[in-house]
Amino acid sequence: MALKLMYITNNPEVALIAEKNGVDRIWVDLESEGKEERQKGQNSVKSNHTIKDIEAIAPLLTTSEMLVRINPWSERSVKEVNRVIRAGAELIMLPMWKTTEEVERFVRCINGRCKTILLLETKEAVECLDDVLKIPGIDEIHIGLNDLHLSYQLTFMFELVTNGMVEYLIKKIKKAGLPCGFGGIGKIGRTDLPVKAEMLVLKHYSLGSTRVILSQAFLGNTKLDNLEEVETVFCENIKALRKFEKYAAIAGEDIFIDNSKELLYAVNKRVKEINING
Repeated sequence: MALKLMYITNNPEVALIAEKNGVDRIWVDLESEGKEERQKGQNSVKSNHTIKDIEAIAPLLTTSEMLVRINPWSERSVKEVNRVIRAGAELIMLPMWKTTEEVERFVRCINGRCKTILLLETKEAVECLDDVLKIPGIDEIHIGLNDLHLSYQLTFMFELVTNGMVEYLIKKIKKAGLPCGFGGIGKIGRTDLPVKAEMLVLKHYSLGSTRVILSQAFLGNTKLDNLEEVETVFCENIKALRKFEKYAAIAGEDIFIDNSKELLYAVNKRVKEINING
């Protein structure tokens, strides 16, 4: 089974290009509360998306699903969830949860009106995961490497892939019968990334992960206001990704073992570089 691809954008024209080229989920990102402070200095996506972006994009989609990440759970969340559903969300993602109570309130608020995704990105979420997995109404879980590595005070987010944490979490989630994914990937064939996309795709297939975000590195320096260029890059990069997935789908255990070794080397190298350069 091919990976379900998610792409973050609030541009309707870019969203339609992504859908046309096989992106499964268009992601409008409303999360802003506390994110700037948490991820200060990190090369991460910090959006300025709004409810109006959902309203603009959702009616245009025919094959892709409308995914919306809301803010962390608070006294304002019920109102936000209701507005997001009215605007056209088909999946709602809850970030930065730390307790079973937050998850229960989230699921109860959704009440089957759309699909639910938990974004697992705190050490507290890891600690209460067994209890959370018993809560009915959760459709899937995505492991957020960026905030989770910060929660554990690690140097580089992909350390979670090589230190066994991602494998540990995926085994638990899959045992509970839920689909799951982790992190994001860049463009197949890029050699300037600390961790190559090929390594991560093989890791997804070896672990049974089925969801992934197309990261900023997937489109590289493509100018999003040049729609012809966006169309060309999406088409080429998705084709390359799907072609590599066919290889990953039939890869043997020896390939997965070699890949894990290469991934560990790449991650350790990047950790050393970060520690030296500060």
